[in-house]
Amino acid sequence: MKAILSMALVFGVCGLAGAADDKVADPVGTWKCEYEIGGQQRTSTLKIKKDGDNLTGTMSWPDQDETKLKDLKLKEGTLSFSAVRKLAGMDNGITVEYRLTIDEDQIKGKGMSEFGGEKREWEIKAKRQKNDK
Repeated sequence: MKAILSMALVFGVCGLAGAADDKVADPVGTWKCEYEIGGQQRTSTLKIKKDGDNLTGTMSWPDQDETKLKDLKLKEGTLSFSAVRKLAGMDNGITVEYRLTIDEDQIKGKGMSEFGGEKREWEIKAKRQKNDK
């Protein structure tokens, strides 16, 4: 009888631990991103939608219209994708890779890109815009 009770307790605890892991990060919505590059505060807007089982999205900056996200993936609460940032005087733009962790209505992570042959990273924080979940 003790063995059965012990097994039931173990399975119960394991079940509760598994239930905590079942919380799925929801990336859908409009996110206001803030970060600093070269000592200057910058912003961008990230929009994520669900299209069937797939995620789609865009990113825009104050001086650039929306650009489609590439290789958008959500795995274990981490959102990864890339977007092309076009700067004045550049024809092709710069590909920026993002790796962001979702925690309810907040995102934290990094943006990474190569400028003049040098890889750079910067911290990004974002908040989901109200009424857009």
